[in-house]
Amino acid sequence: MVAPTILGERDDNQKLYRRGVTMLRPAIAAFVVGTLWVSSLQAQYTVQFETYQLDNGLTVILSQDHSAPIVTINVWYDVGSADERLNRSGFAHLFEHMMFEGSANVGSDEYGQLIQRAGGTLNGTTNEDRTAYYETLPSNRLNLGLWLEADRMRSLVITAENFEVQRNAVQEERRLRIDNQPYQPAFVESSTLLYDSTTCFGYAHTVIGDMADLNAAEVGDVQAFFDLYYAPNNATITVVGDFDRAEAKALIQQYYGDIPAGNPTPPRECEFEYNTGEKLINWPDKHATLPAVLMLYRTPRHDDQDSRALQLLGNIMGSGESSRLHRALVRGSQSALGSGASGGGHREAGQFFLFAIANQGVEADSLLAELKAQVLKVVEEGITEEELSKARNSFRASTIFGNQRTMSVSNRLMHYAHDHDSIDEINTDLDLYLSVTAEDIKRVANTYLRDENVVIMMVVPETEEGEEGVS
Repeated sequence: MVAPTILGERDDNQKLYRRGVTMLRPAIAAFVVGTLWVSSLQAQYTVQFETYQLDNGLTVILSQDHSAPIVTINVWYDVGSADERLNRSGFAHLFEHMMFEGSANVGSDEYGQLIQRAGGTLNGTTNEDRTAYYETLPSNRLNLGLWLEADRMRSLVITAENFEVQRNAVQEERRLRIDNQPYQPAFVESSTLLYDSTTCFGYAHTVIGDMADLNAAEVGDVQAFFDLYYAPNNATITVVGDFDRAEAKALIQQYYGDIPAGNPTPPRECEFEYNTGEKLINWPDKHATLPAVLMLYRTPRHDDQDSRALQLLGNIMGSGESSRLHRALVRGSQSALGSGASGGGHREAGQFFLFAIANQGVEADSLLAELKAQVLKVVEEGITEEELSKARNSFRASTIFGNQRTMSVSNRLMHYAHDHDSIDEINTDLDLYLSVTAEDIKRVANTYLRDENVVIMMVVPETEEGEEGVS
């Protein structure tokens, strides 16, 4: 940091008779450098962008950054698992796979090959609220990335053969990453238990979907899903990095402008209540060797002001080795091998999550008691200013360092375009996090971290014979 270095160079043995302008020079220098330092930080978390819409409803966001000769293209479709209907779960995630199966001018598996031969990287992700596809390329291949995304938006190839291949891939992914891993089924399923499937089906099932639903799906269902949700009026594209603005606009108009708009998508519905009574679930796990405890509390949607205080509290309680849970349960009582906490939200609802995995010889009930004691301590005593300062600095650093990467900037632009009232909040939201006080955090803890608002999952090791193992 520049300012502290300048101050540190002051000679402590300077003679007291120095006065007037001579004595003011170090202070003036420190003030000027400090001001430049703050201005530099402000510049690093300010994102310049332009947004507009094509006639077919496609939203475009452009953000130039000439610091490196690369460009990131990011396309978000406003569809996630929360938009799925009963008995047809897993479609949003299935489409993340289907979109790489080829289009009118690109064969199956060619998409990745074309990007990689150009020196780029690519991927796709799905969550409850959106499905994303992105690639980072050398600047001179902007046209390739834009064209590839447009081609599959207008002409994805959906055949029985492609569908069967990707359905099997999704099912194998579930077996590999979730069903055959210790604790993973509990972590994946736990958050769905906060919501009633009759009033909030969107968040009451997993993103990856149910095996039976995937088996029951037909090609016609897949085509209908694509026609409804994968239309330009339900999509946003960002271009971030080293590009010419006029060229980018011309290419976007050329490649996307004549793709027909789709029908309006149905509104998402989610109704839930707080404080419906403590819910305790025993979850046998044949792959786990030690007990674990998960605690989840219902909280507001992501853009609620309370969500920011809850995210900071999650950082304080469960992020890193200096967090409360790690210091108390892992290093202190040594009752846990690992622990964590997080606060956050979806577009329509939120959750606060804590967990701990027991150490050898520790019972799940004992671990639960320690977790509850940590929650009660925050509720009754709040947090310290030192803890709050650390959490604020973490959010500030994440924003500043994230703005140095085109991929991170594109995701942040998308986030504010989809989950906030205005994209402009990308440059003001950090100030709202930094304005959260210790009193705010104590208030949200008292409001949401209540016994009658929690779902507790006790993960119990299970032997091959189906009996609970001994901790």
